[in-house]
Amino acid sequence: MMNTEIVGKPIDILLVEDNPGDARLAQESLKESKIRNTLHWVQDGLEAMKFLHRQGNYENAPRADLILLDLNMPKMDGRKVLAEIKSEDDLKRIPVVIFTISKAEEDILKTYNLHANCYITKPLDLNRFLKVIQSIEDFWLTIVRLPKG
Repeated sequence: MMNTEIVGKPIDILLVEDNPGDARLAQESLKESKIRNTLHWVQDGLEAMKFLHRQGNYENAPRADLILLDLNMPKMDGRKVLAEIKSEDDLKRIPVVIFTISKAEEDILKTYNLHANCYITKPLDLNRFLKVIQSIEDFWLTIVRLPKG
């Protein structure tokens, strides 16, 4: 289980998702979490990198403990975001969960080659979508021990 220092403060989750409906569903599902968390939502890869680098409007952003990353987004897609995250010493230990509609084998292979921590295809059914978010929460926020800073 997680150590008490992590449990004592909210886990900061960065959701990188261009679909407002999917972002809202993730937010609603995580509100019911057993672990205190704060969800930070950005709508494209450029905003994600600004958040992670604490630039512009995000200069006071917390360090993300977990990133939920969509692949197909405007401005900077998730593959490029993942490659940049995993190439930077300050960011590469943040677990990145690919959460996307794509079932393409080439996307799965490419993201694992870029060191994604896991790949989850978004279900189209509302109840299954909520269950998947709950499963992500159960695994990444209660079972896995996340690195500090």
